[in-house]
Amino acid sequence: MHITSLSASPSERSRSTWLTQFALTRLEGRGARHDEILVRQLPAAALLAADARQPAIAAAVRAVELADLVIVGTPIYKAAYSGLLKVFLDLLPPDALRDKLVLPLATGGSPAHFLALDYALKPVLSALGARHVLDGVFATDAQLRRLDLEAGAGGFVPEADLVARLDRALAPLASLAPRMRARPEPALSC
Repeated sequence: MHITSLSASPSERSRSTWLTQFALTRLEGRGARHDEILVRQLPAAALLAADARQPAIAAAVRAVELADLVIVGTPIYKAAYSGLLKVFLDLLPPDALRDKLVLPLATGGSPAHFLALDYALKPVLSALGARHVLDGVFATDAQLRRLDLEAGAGGFVPEADLVARLDRALAPLASLAPRMRARPEPALSC
């Protein structure tokens, strides 16, 4: 199985990026190949100009096209996914997510933003052809406590309930993975 993760937070130490990477760790050992796209590291001028021919952006778009599973991680700002995610999604072809599994992940300051997954993110994923959307996982800041950065640890500690919800969202992959189409895996750099 080929997995492409999109982390669309503008922040370097982001809960949504951490959650996206944590989801990938929950899939380790399943023989999956993955490409990780940190949208904030793509060339900003090319993103804003919608230049899909720029090499780094073209490689990121290609990684999405090759994926069997696309994990989309975003912070929620003002009841919607990040603008950074929007400018990247706008570069994808209209049916870029057709025949792919999609796992939406989001983080926000409070549970009041929970419905942004259903009312903001899922419609745009559907507009890109996604018909197989796994249960979305939303985490509040309180569910991802920041580790003491002064101690040198960095990162976050997820609440047990959050881990359980993520594992439930990923559970369908166990039965679907053997049926995912086999294809050669070209090398990509994003």
